[in-house]
Amino acid sequence: MKMETYEIYSLTSAVLFAIGLGGVFLAKHFLRKIIATIIMGGGVFLCFVSFAKRDALTFADPIPHALVITGIVVAVTAAAFALSLARRIHKLTGEDTFADEK
Repeated sequence: MKMETYEIYSLTSAVLFAIGLGGVFLAKHFLRKIIATIIMGGGVFLCFVSFAKRDALTFADPIPHALVITGIVVAVTAAAFALSLARRIHKLTGEDTFADEK
């Protein structure tokens, strides 16, 4: 049984999303939660790319690819903002985790 390319991408995106989701819920450190969120976003982007309709005679649908490119820009900006917030919290409180997770 041979898997198609979009099936491999879909399976990989589900694995990435699951790893990221597990990291968000299980990690206690700010930086690990941010990295897990970035990994989860990578899974979503790969899912969008894998769902782009392709035929042998036509090109791929450009709308999901445009959404992914825009999403990557937004995700990088959100990650930078989250990292700056985590740094600020650490600078003000000296804590690396949320207060209720100790």
